[in-house]
Amino acid sequence: MFKISHAAGHALVTPGKQSPDGYKEWQVTNEIVGLVIMELGNYEGVSQKRIDDPTGKIDIPLTKRCELINNWGANVHIDYHLNAYGSGWNSAGGTETYTYMTRPKEAGALAEKVQTNLVRELGFSNRGVKAANFQMIRETKMTAILIEFAFMTNQNEAMKMRTAKYQKKAAKAVLDGLVTQYGLKKKPAISSY
Repeated sequence: MFKISHAAGHALVTPGKQSPDGYKEWQVTNEIVGLVIMELGNYEGVSQKRIDDPTGKIDIPLTKRCELINNWGANVHIDYHLNAYGSGWNSAGGTETYTYMTRPKEAGALAEKVQTNLVRELGFSNRGVKAANFQMIRETKMTAILIEFAFMTNQNEAMKMRTAKYQKKAAKAVLDGLVTQYGLKKKPAISSY
């Protein structure tokens, strides 16, 4: 069984994780996580777990999230986020995907695939694959990437990411990256006869 864990960045209750007009990061990332989980359900031999609170009302501490993922024994973890620059609307924008500082080979390969797909699907500027010391990719013991789909402080990007169309594009990019990297096979279609 191939185990994939997901977490929609910060919860509804996390201070500051919002657009200048008060729209929460979680309102976007929650939708994308849901779409990825639903689509991955069509693939053979995949087990999934969502690590954040699916209601968005509790911000599970990062240390606890890492513990849950490690204890479950995920093969891959994906953290879903929207970026921000300052507190007002501005022109900072684009998509970026992170691996841990040591740039693990498999995480790098997955990040490159997902990043390429995201830039193609969303059409925002390519900020590249980067390495960072974020807790969710540092303290997880499996291949882990952290995605910043767009900037919620960039009005153009923020408004697009609130639409079902762009959430589907984002989910497709993540799904296609996973399918390509791990050779996931779709379940056979069940005949209705």
